Amino acid sequence: MRRFASLFCAGALLLPATVLYAQAGYPNRPIRLIVPYPPGAGTDIIARTVGQKLGEILGQQIVIDNRGGGGGVIGADAGAKAPPDGYTMVLVTSTFAMTPTLQKPPYDPVRDFTPLVLLAAVSNILVVNPSIPAANLQELIALARSRELSYATSGNGTVSHLLTEWLRSLVGGMQLTHVPYKGNAQALTDLLGGHVSIMFSALPSAIAHIGTNRVRPIAITSKARSAAVPQVPTFVEAGVPDFVFSSEFGLLLPARTPREIVTRLNHEIVKILRLPDVRERLAGQGAEPVGNTPEEYAVLLKADLARWAKVVKAAGIRAD
Repeated sequence: MRRFASLFCAGALLLPATVLYAQAGYPNRPIRLIVPYPPGAGTDIIARTVGQKLGEILGQQIVIDNRGGGGGVIGADAGAKAPPDGYTMVLVTSTFAMTPTLQKPPYDPVRDFTPLVLLAAVSNILVVNPSIPAANLQELIALARSRELSYATSGNGTVSHLLTEWLRSLVGGMQLTHVPYKGNAQALTDLLGGHVSIMFSALPSAIAHIGTNRVRPIAITSKARSAAVPQVPTFVEAGVPDFVFSSEFGLLLPARTPREIVTRLNHEIVKILRLPDVRERLAGQGAEPVGNTPEEYAVLLKADLARWAKVVKAAGIRAD
């Protein structure tokens, strides 16, 4: 009998990790959700909205761990180095795919993570100061080909920076001077004041100024027109068919997280994103819920990495 017990214990050590997790009744303790940005930002609101619902479903608290700094690198690195046991998730934005094109982070964006789900997407919109004599995209392109225009961004290597350079590479001939700021709010303020001519902004930040005619909307980066600004055409409609982009908010797990856990978390989060109150809360942030499979999200991440590497190389962008 003693020999049988020894063999059983030894055999248990060889059981697949997913079986052992199932026996332990995952989850049996709180789950940490790393947000690589300070509290109060849009990422924080999305994380807390989904995290609260997920905690209720799983019967365990989802603890939000804000780790700002390094443009999201510090928080992402903490997620990459966490044990692959299903008790750590990290929320990332589109900058996650942009960062490796500008610097070498302490993690591999593909090898060190397991994609879980794309939570939501936020459109970006190209706006100009009303003094600029261009009512649509083609007029703006023609104007920028005839004379130099300044464009504001929230910083070197940010979404607004790379979007502008991507547009310039697609249409060709635009004479644009980059004016980087320390954040979107400062950039938008100077656009309103006429100190710079054009900029890409996240839609939620620009809506109020569009409504008061303090900025003129030119085109939106989404596939279809936004219900928030239905009068604004997409870039596809405006004549740039390949220019489609949304700022993405997704969840990653450490690499080698057991498949059983990945599947369960994805299933529960997708259900959460379909709830009316969650969709309403995200819509208030200008975000459109997505909720795809881990495989679909992995494809998107790899495509984004390739896209931004090409844009950065063509524009000769360097990290600060």
